Amino acid sequence: MTAFAFAPAPPPSLPPISAATAAGGPICWYGACYDYVAGQQRTDTTGVSVLMKVEAPVVNPAETGEHSLQEIALQNTARTSTVEIGWTVDPELNGDARPHLFVYHWVDGQESCYNGCGFVQVSSVVRPGMALPPNIAATFAIRNVGGDWWVFFAGLPVGYFPGSLWDGTYKSAQLVSVFGEVAENTADSPSCTQMGDGRFGSSGGASWIRDYRIAGTSDKPQLTVTATSPDRYDFGGVTPTSFRLGGPGTGRCAGASDAVG
Repeated sequence: MTAFAFAPAPPPSLPPISAATAAGGPICWYGACYDYVAGQQRTDTTGVSVLMKVEAPVVNPAETGEHSLQEIALQNTARTSTVEIGWTVDPELNGDARPHLFVYHWVDGQESCYNGCGFVQVSSVVRPGMALPPNIAATFAIRNVGGDWWVFFAGLPVGYFPGSLWDGTYKSAQLVSVFGEVAENTADSPSCTQMGDGRFGSSGGASWIRDYRIAGTSDKPQLTVTATSPDRYDFGGVTPTSFRLGGPGTGRCAGASDAVG
């Protein structure tokens, strides 16, 4: 897959979800509905990294516009500027049912495109849009270096979003999010799309996010973890720096294959 991949835009990361507002069902905005299992922290930071499991969740083959992903994101206080890196299973975007590396960003509330729109590729080995083998673990990281937002995969610098995209105004983040996300067409019709490996995060064998670290701050890492629809996707094993996540959605999708496409 090449860069500059246009597809239905994701929301600008996700809103801060408190314990009081969690478990209320999918969040519908930007033309779709989204379920989240998310760890978040408010802190002024210049970087974040996690060790994250790469999975191959089943995405509903009967619907377009659905995806399942895991990512890390940094946002400003107003949540209008965002830098993201993660993996996604998105047949409409990638043309297959495999997990793919992706990057994305928002500038002052304006959407961009997957894997391009100002992104400067540096690595000759790792490229946004590349397919990833499932059932591996890799580090995903974002770091502001000299005013530019660099993204890293498996310890390698992939490339960066120049600070000039934000006219030099976005040099630190105030909200860190590490999460799983399932895009659904409507809140009234819950999806069979899986999150993680399809097992509930409260079970021992579910997908996970670990070794959460933040840079450029004196605050200690402290994730607050929530789920929007815990009857379909939930979490377990929570520590300040890790949690399990995932779920089957409404159950096995009609016509779905167990093979990764």
